[in-house]
Amino acid sequence: MNTTPPNFETFFKQFSDALPKGMTDLQKDMEKNMRAAMESTFRRMNLVTREEFDIQMDVLARTRAKIDILEQQVAALEAKLSPADSSPAQLTDSTETPNTP
Repeated sequence: MNTTPPNFETFFKQFSDALPKGMTDLQKDMEKNMRAAMESTFRRMNLVTREEFDIQMDVLARTRAKIDILEQQVAALEAKLSPADSSPAQLTDSTETPNTP
């Protein structure tokens, strides 16, 4: 799997084209070493591909939509359970019986 971004491919080509033709061995060795160093740096940076990023953005959008729906459902249930005109006496537990002497 080649993880080198396309713009670095261009850089490597320009670099190798700039070296004198008699230095092909040095050119190949330098390109190999630079490529390895850059790929190692990218791995340490813990970067993700654009495809992985887009997938996670889609997952996040779906999750946000589900949260919005659940928030609306919770608000509707709360409104149903506690009407605005209810008094504190109505909110007491109906299983309690007043102590009468």
